[in-house]
Amino acid sequence: MKEFIKDVIIALVIVFAITLVIKPTIVKEKSMEPTLYGNDYLIINKMAYIRKDHPGYGDIIVFESKMDNEDGTGKKLLIKRVIGVEGDTITIEDGNVYRNGEVLDEPYVHGQKTEDNEGMDIDNVKVGENELFLMGDNRAVSLDSRSESVGLVDEDVVVGKAIVRLYPFDKITRL
Repeated sequence: MKEFIKDVIIALVIVFAITLVIKPTIVKEKSMEPTLYGNDYLIINKMAYIRKDHPGYGDIIVFESKMDNEDGTGKKLLIKRVIGVEGDTITIEDGNVYRNGEVLDEPYVHGQKTEDNEGMDIDNVKVGENELFLMGDNRAVSLDSRSESVGLVDEDVVVGKAIVRLYPFDKITRL
């Protein structure tokens, strides 16, 4: 009996430790297509930015937005790609995204040019201290930093970095 209790305690400690490090997440929207699709099952590394101070260009992150969940259970989690970090200047012009005056090569964008979203003029937007400029890969439908409802995102609300797609099984991949 002592051995059984010891095994249960060890298992609980392992589960607790794992939940401190990773978080499973299901993609619910189309804003990250063609990289991620609705119902993709992801593993988020919640400790990714403990060792590394800040998210980097191209990282796909999950963050707590300013918007409430429809069911009233807190803030809505969004998943987006890091386009700009502290100190960067972002401009969207003629369908292209410029970071610090250089046009970005964005092969992951869903087949269309990037446009300004209503509500936020993207002309020399300066990313402040501990802030991020985030965008979805499917720019036509993405609610991201181009919108006043999301805007620049404080690094303190980052839940973690998407590291692996586990489902669908035929698309298991590291992100």
